[in-house]
Amino acid sequence: MRTVDAVVIGAGPNGLVAANALVDAGWDVLVLEEQDTPGGAVRTAEVAAPGYRTDLFSAFYPLAAASPVVRGLHLEEHGLEWTHAPSVIAHALDDGRAAVLHRTPEDTAADLETFGAGDGDAWLRLVDGWDRIRDPLLDALFSPLPPVLPAVRLLRRLGLAGSLDLARLATLPVRRFSDETFRGEGGGLLLTGNAMHADVPPDAGGSGVFGWLLVMLAQDVGFPVPVGGAGALADALVARVRAGGGEVVTGTRVDRVHVARRRAVGVRTADGEHVRARRAVLADVVAPSLYRDLVGTERLPARLVRDLERFQWDHPTFKVNWALDRPLPWTADGARGAGTVHLGVDRAGFVDVATDLSLGRVPRRPFLVLGQMTTADPTRSPAGTESAWAYTHVPHGLEWTHDAVAEEVDRVEAALARVAPGFQDSVVGRHVQSPADLQAADANLQGGAINGGTSAIHQELFFRPTPGFGRPETPFDGLYLASASAHPGGGAHGACGWNAARAALAANGPTGTVRRALNRTAWDRLLGDGGRPRPVA
Repeated sequence: MRTVDAVVIGAGPNGLVAANALVDAGWDVLVLEEQDTPGGAVRTAEVAAPGYRTDLFSAFYPLAAASPVVRGLHLEEHGLEWTHAPSVIAHALDDGRAAVLHRTPEDTAADLETFGAGDGDAWLRLVDGWDRIRDPLLDALFSPLPPVLPAVRLLRRLGLAGSLDLARLATLPVRRFSDETFRGEGGGLLLTGNAMHADVPPDAGGSGVFGWLLVMLAQDVGFPVPVGGAGALADALVARVRAGGGEVVTGTRVDRVHVARRRAVGVRTADGEHVRARRAVLADVVAPSLYRDLVGTERLPARLVRDLERFQWDHPTFKVNWALDRPLPWTADGARGAGTVHLGVDRAGFVDVATDLSLGRVPRRPFLVLGQMTTADPTRSPAGTESAWAYTHVPHGLEWTHDAVAEEVDRVEAALARVAPGFQDSVVGRHVQSPADLQAADANLQGGAINGGTSAIHQELFFRPTPGFGRPETPFDGLYLASASAHPGGGAHGACGWNAARAALAANGPTGTVRRALNRTAWDRLLGDGGRPRPVA
């Protein structure tokens, strides 16, 4: 039996960030990844056509660029280089217009002014407000709960009135927020399109803050991409782990977390190898899989089993990747230089899409998020061509037969053809990823859900992944949830892994005995009578 200080299950961005934090502290760390390539949902391959590099899952990284966690790793010293498209986001409408978020606030404001008088000034007021609270807000967002010190700094910066305004924004639907802020539809298109990157409907409470956060990050740090492909981000994280003395092993699936006397003591792989963990096991694994499959429901308190049955996944994703022999022929000039393009619906259409998804129907006119990757990074395909993809959300519970996949591809391409007529003539390769394909390529993407669970308010903060403390600690000493199922949720910001590593380091520090005792007591009280994990041999 091999023995290390810590085992990290999963080499996604959160797992790799956690491993980096631990090797920085001098721990002996082993990362075990099921797939043959590290990175989780941060990988790149030539799948549509030779010479065209496609990001298989995530592609643009505003959260990574803004994250103090990722910035603090100095990944540029390990080969990571960022680049940007000429403009950040465009929302292309069927009538040939486009709302564009440019690289500078002044250019964005000028564009929005064409949609409604005064909307340019409204945009600049949003940016000024963001600049005032940016740093303490991001610190609070990415810190473990409760984020006491960042929250105090944020409240001091805002004052009473500003704090109430921010609290109200956190509850606003994005449609209402858009109506209160802008006269024309351009600002609302940008806000709502970004809110719809998550799975919160535009009329639901909390969607406003998602849209606001993403557009402000887009204006602040842009939507950068790694030169050479998303996989370059994972490669830099792996290189840093190895430079610190850690080990990353791929093609090795963990199928059990060993628990003894209410403590995680190691793991077993599908090949039958046992690895002992002296100090911690950190799981970059979605919460239902960690608890049900790796720990086992027979060990779980009854209340936790019940809470896991209520765990809600985010909407599945359907993605089409294209190799194009020329740039997309947009009818809207503003879409030509944008790395990310939203299309398929207008503001009312967002509501139609959300209604269809809520009712389990495939939207007839889908909302698409499209990436022009060569526009953002010329290394992605030969000169004069474009490597592009588009994804949309679909309902849960569908069987992705050959015909069902073909029908959804037709809907996606019809939406794109309305704003880029004749684009089909430029297609030299196509690669489709149904929800089933996404899960097959990354077990964390259950049913094609890419966010580690819904972003709706009932499964955020202290309710993520289940009602509790919103922290990476689990009812088992030495076992930490390090995936996007933990607070603060999805996105390549690394905070879920970083927070799990910080918790593990603290539990093994000078106050570790007290921390572990408090954690046990808190879980016992939360889970009620009989709440202690079951002592299975």
